[in-house]
Amino acid sequence: MNHQKQWQRFQKYHQSYEELEVSLDISRMNFSESFFEEMKEKIEHSFMSMEKLEKGAIANPDENRMVGHYWLRESELAPNAEIKKQIDESIQQISEFTQRIRSGELLTEKGLVFEHVILIGIGGSCLGPQFIDQALVKLPNRIQLHFLDNTDADGMDQVLAVIGDGLAKTMTIVVSKSGSTRETTNGMLEMQWAYQKANLNFSKHAVAITSAGSKLDQLAKSEGWLQIFPMWDWVGGRTSVFSAVGLVPASLRGVDIQMFMQGGRKMDRLTRNNDALTNPAALLALMWYSSGEGKGTHDMVILPYKDRLSLFSKYLQQLIMESLGKELDVDGNVVHQGMVVLGNKGSTDQHSYVQQLVAGKSDFFVTFISVLKDREEKSKPIEAHTTTGDYLHAFQLGTREALSANGRQSITIEVQEITPQTVGALIALYERTVGIYATLIHINAYHQPAVEAGKKAAGVAIALQQQMIQF
Repeated sequence: MNHQKQWQRFQKYHQSYEELEVSLDISRMNFSESFFEEMKEKIEHSFMSMEKLEKGAIANPDENRMVGHYWLRESELAPNAEIKKQIDESIQQISEFTQRIRSGELLTEKGLVFEHVILIGIGGSCLGPQFIDQALVKLPNRIQLHFLDNTDADGMDQVLAVIGDGLAKTMTIVVSKSGSTRETTNGMLEMQWAYQKANLNFSKHAVAITSAGSKLDQLAKSEGWLQIFPMWDWVGGRTSVFSAVGLVPASLRGVDIQMFMQGGRKMDRLTRNNDALTNPAALLALMWYSSGEGKGTHDMVILPYKDRLSLFSKYLQQLIMESLGKELDVDGNVVHQGMVVLGNKGSTDQHSYVQQLVAGKSDFFVTFISVLKDREEKSKPIEAHTTTGDYLHAFQLGTREALSANGRQSITIEVQEITPQTVGALIALYERTVGIYATLIHINAYHQPAVEAGKKAAGVAIALQQQMIQF
């Protein structure tokens, strides 16, 4: 494509959302000029489906439940007063509890201030908080955050080794909606033994985030844990970051969770717009559809040009692949849908796999995420008037140009700086995009039968092991 035509497409398909200091450019995707008209009926159906979803329609018939992660950041949208009350009370509870911890009002059993927090969870119950922490926490920080996100004994030992003799000043947060997730339960038991070995009372250091009446809820109440925060059946793990799952650890680390939620709220309002050409989530979903012909034939490579966003690729990998990777459509037809998500960060990836992106198989599209502000203070030039941040931006522009010159597709999302608001907005943008795209390809984005099958198979393997040992 020549530069004049590229400029014309940029002028037509570049969108800027000034309230959030976010822009989106889809002009380097290979869709035809008639594409939006051809997709008009499908995208209008998607808008109606998303509207019903937010109003409380049963979105997951497998479990007969609603899907309401949008309500978490704007409780006024909840379908009834009881759910709104639960959300508002939870946020108030989070703010009060974390303030007591950070101020030193609430101390450990030995009268010490909490200096470490261990979060035990799996999947979205841990990955979301990890991403927020990497993106938004300013260092140094009085409270250190650690994660047990696997049933790997050696990995747990490494975390405990980092804490060392600081266990007496450590809070443990256990996250499990059902209260019976095996990996999380294993991590909890390991931590109970660690506290016991150190002659400490685990319950005086423990916090639960779980559903009312779950096994974990019952345990925490019977043992008198520090605090219990709610989870609800209408929030899935991979969309739980705006609930206590993400807000408690973020608030403990000093993140402005009100601004974080405001970013998600503002993006939600932008993505309720029924004009596909100005709705950022609709634009992304339509580009996913265009690149893979509605069948996910092209992989998505996420390239954030910012160290603080390097976990965003991994976060989106779970959100997108767990939501879209389905054998059946909503009518029960075998479709084998999905989309592979890859990525790390720029410009590191220019020295790893960008060679293949530019010159190898053209079975992908790239999403660049560019951040204009390079650091808090003004950078010192390293040569002439050029800073290290200038080089980072130049490498992103250069890689995009090299891809385009070789006929490779890309999307660019640009933000002014990394703040709680912009991170909240980015998460909300992709949550809505997944919902819209799922309706475009006629699948249920809110269940994960293959994950449950894997858990059942693991249970069979453990049972067989026990039988062999007994024999």
